[in-house]
Amino acid sequence: MQTHSVGIDVSKRQLDVAVLPTGDAWQAPNTEEGISDLVGRIQALGSTLVVVEATGGLEWPLVGALGAAHVPVVVINPRHARDFAKALGKLAKTDRIDAAMLAFFAERVRPEPRPLPDAQAQVLRALLTRRRQVLEMLLAERHRLAQALPRVQLDIQESIAWLEQRLHRLEQELGDTLRQSPLWREKGDLLRSVKGVGPILSFTLLAELPELGTISRQKIAALVGVAPLNRDSGRYRGKRGIWGGRATVRHALYMGTLVATRFNPVIRAFYHRLLHAGKPKKLALTACMRKLLTILNAILRDRRPWHSTTPLTS
Repeated sequence: MQTHSVGIDVSKRQLDVAVLPTGDAWQAPNTEEGISDLVGRIQALGSTLVVVEATGGLEWPLVGALGAAHVPVVVINPRHARDFAKALGKLAKTDRIDAAMLAFFAERVRPEPRPLPDAQAQVLRALLTRRRQVLEMLLAERHRLAQALPRVQLDIQESIAWLEQRLHRLEQELGDTLRQSPLWREKGDLLRSVKGVGPILSFTLLAELPELGTISRQKIAALVGVAPLNRDSGRYRGKRGIWGGRATVRHALYMGTLVATRFNPVIRAFYHRLLHAGKPKKLALTACMRKLLTILNAILRDRRPWHSTTPLTS
């Protein structure tokens, strides 16, 4: 059976959809009714892979509805999508173009979907249902406010404020539930088996570096921006340095490495060996970041926790 690759660009008001290989494209309102119709239309395609770009939370109702309907969906980093488009020479940017590029990304890259088990899908459906109920109550209260006498307006405004707070908490819980798949929990436990890796670094790596454990140590170091790069031109030979990469991952990795240089026996020994060799502290820390990243890459690749007495190759 042919698999359809679907790209969906999410904005506050609408959803732009593109499907390959058919070339179909359409728009749907980013509302409860629009999302429900969209999920039904995608299910009718049969075998699909949906790719959605992370948009700071606007995507969660859509992703939740797709997950609850057991439609394979992957949420990717916006930077990945933009870099992919630039690599193809596609510099123009509109919602329709973005949806087409996400569909092409799904077709060519084939990112691994994270299917939800039945129990988690039921939780998602319950959260989505409650969110829809709160939205309906909020809309009704806003309509009442526009027609209410001044004597009851304050009471309605307080009700609106409470409902808005509940809606915000429900959307946060929806996002947390979607990020807590069994696969992510397994990976988090593996990462946190390394001294120096805490909740923040673990979550950042899982959210921002999905390639971890799937590519070589050289490539993962280059992705994060901790690989030394040449600065040579003609006869000039400049100092090797690092730049580019994913800044959020690099910052979290730096903080984790600071802890590791104190409490992780392998990283601590490596750090002091570099210092005794006369290396500057900044350079030594960067080398330790790269070494820690290499260890974490090997851990996820081999799917086994790390022990300081068991060296890992990469």
